[in-house]
Amino acid sequence: MAGATRPDATSVVEAAGHFRIYLGAAAGVGKTFSMLDEGQRRHGRGSDVVIGFVECHGRHLTEERMAGLEVVPRKVVEYRGTRFEEMDLDAVLKRHPKVALVDELAHTNVPGSGRHEKRWQDVLELLEVGIDVITTVNIQHLESIADAVEQMSEVQVRERVPDWVVRMADQIELIDSSPEQLRRRMLHGNIYSQEKVPQALTHFFRTDNLIALRELALRFLADETEEELLEHLQRHQAQILWETTERILVGVTGAPGIDAIIRRAARMAARLKADLHVVHVISGDVEHRSGAERVAALHRLASDTGAHWHEVRADDPGKALMDFARAHQITQIILGSSQRSRWQELIGRDSVVRTVRRLAASAGIDLHIIARRDESTEPQTVNPPEDSQGGSSHL
Repeated sequence: MAGATRPDATSVVEAAGHFRIYLGAAAGVGKTFSMLDEGQRRHGRGSDVVIGFVECHGRHLTEERMAGLEVVPRKVVEYRGTRFEEMDLDAVLKRHPKVALVDELAHTNVPGSGRHEKRWQDVLELLEVGIDVITTVNIQHLESIADAVEQMSEVQVRERVPDWVVRMADQIELIDSSPEQLRRRMLHGNIYSQEKVPQALTHFFRTDNLIALRELALRFLADETEEELLEHLQRHQAQILWETTERILVGVTGAPGIDAIIRRAARMAARLKADLHVVHVISGDVEHRSGAERVAALHRLASDTGAHWHEVRADDPGKALMDFARAHQITQIILGSSQRSRWQELIGRDSVVRTVRRLAASAGIDLHIIARRDESTEPQTVNPPEDSQGGSSHL
């Protein structure tokens, strides 16, 4: 589990622990509090519950909810002259409780603190040995949503978790709070320390941001609920055909800005309950060699967002994409806008976009052209207050 490649979901959860996630729109909605309440409830019923890692951020009410629960001592790590505390994965594995409470699923572990880069990888290892895990995450940290939040908030989202990790949870519960209530909690010092409040209220915790984040969380949870309903109907009403008719293809190259196209396509596919196929057409060895690292990163992103990755060799990328679309019964195609000038297209062959537009129309396949985001318009790195997704890290 050291890498971010998506495994077969059944191989992870079969004969493994149960996985529960408390999802929130932002820090301060009460995810950690709710997680601890659930831990106390199970402890009261006689379950063996331990705290693998809980970040209180100085919130006294949260600290009080830990009372009576066993806490596995944290691992202390020195990094660049600073002392950090991380979850001691091996200690939790050795203790092997029935239930482990592990806060901040998207957190990046301090280098040298363990064998995994990310806490979600630690959680998967706990699940694999049969330990039930209850955890927390904010909506902006999902890989397919993070870039949209960056554009909206102008705050860089550094902590990310693959969508498939969240979607494999047995239960996802939304912990909701209105934007007005969150801002009041912020003003009263119930989320961040007072010196960090002004920056938070004028940046990430603006009312418009919180409204949008809440909408993203509600939509994500609605998608999950609908999926559970369809699975139930398939199990109990086998005579009824419940198939997904939409299939989306997104064509990619190694050009800058394509990662945003994949994330946009993943959001569209999730809302439509559609299969997503990411197709990279290799049209020449020179292009393949020069863009190898960028393409490898796109492959990882496709896996993280739950898409199927395909590579096709062809001299005509547009025709190759259409051949793939016909063979796989694709109903919608998504492409990034062409970066070729009108003059280049007049003196040379058609761009991929023009070729696909012409062929898709005759094939009855919908085509979406998505504007590429110029790298110069990437969100600025802002140093927001610490949120509930990593004690020492930014959004």
